Amino acid sequence: MTQQRALQIFEEAGVLMKGHFLLTSGRHSDRYLQCAQIFRNPKYSEEICGALAENWRRKGIEIVIGPAMGAVQMAYEVSRALGCENFFTERGANGKMALRRGFRVLPGQKVLVVEDVVTTGGSVREVMELVRAAGGTVAGVGAVVDRTAGKIDFGVPFRAVASLDVRSWAPEDCPLCRAGAPAPVKPGSRRL
Repeated sequence: MTQQRALQIFEEAGVLMKGHFLLTSGRHSDRYLQCAQIFRNPKYSEEICGALAENWRRKGIEIVIGPAMGAVQMAYEVSRALGCENFFTERGANGKMALRRGFRVLPGQKVLVVEDVVTTGGSVREVMELVRAAGGTVAGVGAVVDRTAGKIDFGVPFRAVASLDVRSWAPEDCPLCRAGAPAPVKPGSRRL
């Protein structure tokens, strides 16, 4: 899939929002990618996740895991394209990612970790740690959007359907806050 086609889908699905946003990472941004909009329409989710899955088609992936909430449907759709199992992680009472609901990674299993949008990679790294702690092998990371434009390094192959340089700032450096913009909106699923 070309980046141009991915951006066309984002436009059609209403993914890209403009304003003043508080990201899951705690950073502020003037743009937000609401990838959940992709998963409202199976034709978009199948096309986007199928294109992402192609990067790992012959890599022996046994499980696709994504952090809840943003990557639950994505993990399913990528695993469907690869013909393997999928799970999701959830935050426990302590605020840390955990495998629950009987999901288990067995020693030696090859796992693909997926996320809808990568900004700092914090959630992805938490999932990678869970996989490794269980004895699994993280074969790679896949995302719908890489907000770092290729600057992030997970230490394993990383592929995104779209790579965008979307600015974000620490709250104290936010030019929108300095200009007196209303408080940022938190459109994501994770509470800060």
